[in-house]
Amino acid sequence: MLQKLRIGTRGSLLAMTQTNLVANALRAAHPDLEVEIIEILTSGDWKPAQGETRLMEAKGGKGQFAHEIEQRILADEIDCGIHSLKDMPSFLPDGLVIDHFLPREDPRDAFVSVKYKSFEDMPEGSVVGTSSLRRQAFLLSKYPHLKVAPLRGNVPTRLEKLAQGQVDATFLSVAGLNRLGLASHITRILEPQEFLPACGQGIVGIEIRAGDADVAKAFEAISCPDTTLVAVAERAALQVLDGSCHTPVGAYAQLKDGRMTLDVAVAQPDGSEFFLDDIEGPVASLDEARTLGQVIGHRLKPRLPEGLL
Repeated sequence: MLQKLRIGTRGSLLAMTQTNLVANALRAAHPDLEVEIIEILTSGDWKPAQGETRLMEAKGGKGQFAHEIEQRILADEIDCGIHSLKDMPSFLPDGLVIDHFLPREDPRDAFVSVKYKSFEDMPEGSVVGTSSLRRQAFLLSKYPHLKVAPLRGNVPTRLEKLAQGQVDATFLSVAGLNRLGLASHITRILEPQEFLPACGQGIVGIEIRAGDADVAKAFEAISCPDTTLVAVAERAALQVLDGSCHTPVGAYAQLKDGRMTLDVAVAQPDGSEFFLDDIEGPVASLDEARTLGQVIGHRLKPRLPEGLL
């Protein structure tokens, strides 16, 4: 029987908040289990003089918030890593799996501004700060009169830059703001039909070694079955499209009464082309969820211009 479980996490306020959610759930489910939290500096956290992360620089892309954590899991220095699922690449390193998930928080994006009530209110040339290619592409497809500028850093840093007037507005995830107790900064919540969320947005995923039965069993008690199904479907579509931080892809699955609807969108980075598809079907198992995601991915992929993915 597992006596101690070592959790690896980034040291940001949001990462630690999410990790404590997992740790507290584990302690409640397994009162005799010792849970240790180990803070790990990742490539996405390294900061040059200006205090910016290197997430989108050099190699960039999803996984820069996870690489060092994954190496520690594979080396058996920790038992698991806690991640915002939307930050994880479509394919994981050999020997690792993400099969357990906390209940999904609000998956939507938030419009945040101290000057304007919505994107519609923003005059031509107004600057929206985001380093998300998905948010940039989806924004420009709807509001080509706006400009986009990089806005990096953790949630409090981006809010501070917005308050300083470095940009006129920004996007932030509702889930992140809720978890940090910063929802009062939300100007307007963007519904999925307006701005499709990132794959896995609002979901905390738990990465472990494949075949580690004791660790997997510990997490089974706190993993949400419905969230697992929507996560599997969204990531299956992403895997077919092989979406990365350099591909503007959104995916959002909803499960109700044994049926799942899944919307997937891909856009050109400049917003000049936008491709959307949706699918619905019965889903009661991981295989059915995975198949639904794969079907819509394969259906959408031939419509996309060469070189977009």
